[in-house]
Amino acid sequence: MSQTDPELLLQELGGWDWDLCRQELPAVLPRLLSMYQESEDWTEHIRVLRILTEMFLPHISLADLEQTFFSKVLPKTLQLFDNLMYELSSEAKGLTSQNMELCSTVRNLLQTMVQLLETLTGCVRYVCTLQECVPLESIRTLPSSVLYVIKNTFTHCKDSESVYCGHLHLISDLLQAMFKETYSLQKQLMELLDMISMGSASTEDNITDMVSVIHTVLEICSVISSMDHALHANTWKFIIKQSLKHHSLLQCHLKHSDILSGLCKDTLLSFHSCLQLAEQMKMSDIQEGTDLRLFQKTVKLCRFFANSLVHYTKEFLSFFSDSCSQLHQLFLQIYSKFPPSLYAPEISEVHRDEISRVFLVTLDPLINQLLPFSPFMEQVLSEKLGLPPEQQLPQCLILITIMDKLSFQPEEVQTLWNTGKSLSLFSALFFSFQQCAGELSLPVCLPEVISTGQPAVPITLYHYVCVHLCSFIASTLPSHFPQLEYALLDAVLSSSMITSLLAMDSWCFLARYGTAELCAHHVVVIAHLIKSWPSDCYQVSALGVLLRRMLFLMAPDHQVEFAHKFHPEEVENLAVWQHISLKALNPDLRKQVACQLCVAGLAQCRRWLNSRRALGELRPVNTALSVLLVACSFAGDALEAELQASVLGVLGQFWAFLQAKQVSDEPCLQQTLCLLLHLLEFFIQALDAQLITQVFALQSSLFQLDPPDHVRLAMVDFLSSMGKVFIPQEAQRQVVPQLSCLFASLLADQTWLIHQHALEAFTHFAEETSHEDVVPQCLNSEETKNKVVSFLAKTRQVEETIEARTERMKQERITCSAQFLKMDRELESTGEPLAKRACHPPSEEQYKSAVGTMEGAVEAVKLLLRKGSPPAWLAVKLEALHTAIAVLRDSVR
Repeated sequence: MSQTDPELLLQELGGWDWDLCRQELPAVLPRLLSMYQESEDWTEHIRVLRILTEMFLPHISLADLEQTFFSKVLPKTLQLFDNLMYELSSEAKGLTSQNMELCSTVRNLLQTMVQLLETLTGCVRYVCTLQECVPLESIRTLPSSVLYVIKNTFTHCKDSESVYCGHLHLISDLLQAMFKETYSLQKQLMELLDMISMGSASTEDNITDMVSVIHTVLEICSVISSMDHALHANTWKFIIKQSLKHHSLLQCHLKHSDILSGLCKDTLLSFHSCLQLAEQMKMSDIQEGTDLRLFQKTVKLCRFFANSLVHYTKEFLSFFSDSCSQLHQLFLQIYSKFPPSLYAPEISEVHRDEISRVFLVTLDPLINQLLPFSPFMEQVLSEKLGLPPEQQLPQCLILITIMDKLSFQPEEVQTLWNTGKSLSLFSALFFSFQQCAGELSLPVCLPEVISTGQPAVPITLYHYVCVHLCSFIASTLPSHFPQLEYALLDAVLSSSMITSLLAMDSWCFLARYGTAELCAHHVVVIAHLIKSWPSDCYQVSALGVLLRRMLFLMAPDHQVEFAHKFHPEEVENLAVWQHISLKALNPDLRKQVACQLCVAGLAQCRRWLNSRRALGELRPVNTALSVLLVACSFAGDALEAELQASVLGVLGQFWAFLQAKQVSDEPCLQQTLCLLLHLLEFFIQALDAQLITQVFALQSSLFQLDPPDHVRLAMVDFLSSMGKVFIPQEAQRQVVPQLSCLFASLLADQTWLIHQHALEAFTHFAEETSHEDVVPQCLNSEETKNKVVSFLAKTRQVEETIEARTERMKQERITCSAQFLKMDRELESTGEPLAKRACHPPSEEQYKSAVGTMEGAVEAVKLLLRKGSPPAWLAVKLEALHTAIAVLRDSVR
């Protein structure tokens, strides 16, 4: 072929046929490549590129493609592409509908870009026709070059709103054509890459190139995630397919963390899109049409991502050691935005069920795959998660899901979770449950199948957790019982009452489900714990409730053994028996224990009453009164009349020295008063005028000093029982005004619990009392009358809306969490030795309290002297006291 200038060469080539191109390839191809490298004109550049790809590329063998063609053509193509992109971005800034010349320039640039993309697509399409398996080294430059073009073109389309400054309408047709052509180019490249063959003997360069391809496609995924669902899904499908196809070669080179992060991110984006569409349809009350079709497509996209996660995780789980937090967060964020979360958008039940059925069910196997993976266990059971409020319920539900699945796992997997590294699964669940105060208070409900074959019904979160926890306990291996017992005890002692209750319910299930010997063993352990702890800490109250319930579950012979081991007549065992319901015992044992408790309790009370009555020695007296209360509550009628009279006689002695100011100042005396009031309820019809007068005088005086809530509640209960009493004539003048005043004050109490109990007590009193004239005296204001009338009529108060209550629960959650944290820290600090307190001189109040105690004792002796002859030793004792008082008097002069 003769030497001609480039233009003549191009014109001449236009008339060549297929065979001539093949014959002249060795001579013409170098000249065309030289022209292509030197060309600066875009139009000529595209023209030469098309001739190269359409006329000469088909005549190059597959083995020579890389060396002869791609390595020489594609670098210049990328340079052309970059220049086009730069010009487009620069010119687009000044684009307006008035500047027609600039508009024409931009459109020409876009048209050139479309031609370039078409040419590249044709090039890739031709390679796909060569053979079924294409060696990567034969096309090494092609994938990376084409992916560079695809990524940057999609990025340009994505940013077009800002690039073209609001003038998209002037070039939207060409921009759309460019997007479609890029879509086609990517699709064609994916087809080609699927034909790539990589054997076990593949070179390091081939492995590096394929890894680079997958990572670049991953970057494209992040660009197109919000542009086109089908394109997005197909791009991810390629990543997963190629990663699995070349698993053995690529597994140590892929950026698994980045791929997993992208999958999780796009799963969440699709899920949030579903929720937004569902929420819009709920608000507009539209259940069909375009929005519904888009919702269904988006749910299917969620399912696709869930499946991709499951498949990818299954193959590459061992590489996820540092990525478990991403998987954990995926579940947390999904459940935090889905009912019954307080932070979920409001969507219809139909859409909720579809999301659950199509997406969540598909995602569920992922947890099965993660269960044997130790790093995932460490992440989920970590003590330092620091989750925000909206993720507390999701964490609880994840743990429940794990519990449900764990019983079907091998023993080593169960051991992994039940023994834990920092927390066991049991402890983690109780801790997580404690954080769900808002959801428990509302309460939120979850679907649960109660009866086999029946549809699921909504049950409260507490019920749901309790059912699943007990089911898990039933499948727990005996070797894991130490962790279970530790978690149960720790939760029973929790500062959260509802967490403590859950632990008690679960423990009682264990007692019923397990052996009688296990139940008996646990009861003995709990009893010993109660004996060893101070009686005034709240943990002992929780242990006492558990002990009371567990005793009902003991075998009768074990109950007898328990009564022998913790003999009721031994003073040190009274601390245990004060928490026990004698109803748990058979009638014969109940009567025996009740009598023994009365004897021991009375002896303890008498020892204190006959001593110097020091307040520091009052704690065992309160324990004795609690034991008397237990005996009277559950075996009162079975007690002998003489024993009942002894109890009432001792109770009367206490009222002789109690003083309102002293009771107000001393918490131990407040407990004494509450116990005395509860005990008097059992003997209410046997009270004489003097004792009734003393009781009401003290209550009236104490009420003026603003007693704490537990004292007020004891007063409410006592007042309720007064309906059974005919107040003696000689006491009515003093007692009736005090009775009505106390009721009026308690009915007006601002504490809702006391107010509610006062309403119930007043109703009970009004129904039973023979002193009908007292009833209207208790209602001393219109407000109180209206509240009582509303209560009797069962009129509902103004109710909160669901939205308002939900918001209140969110705020209360923050307050409760802060309080629990404070209490837990205080509990932890008790393990350290307390610093010695400095000795301060006694206050005037302490002197008044001590003198008041002395005066109370003198009054008690006077009362006893009026009732009968004193013992012979009394005169000697009084003389000794007289001498001691004289010494005290002389010391203060």
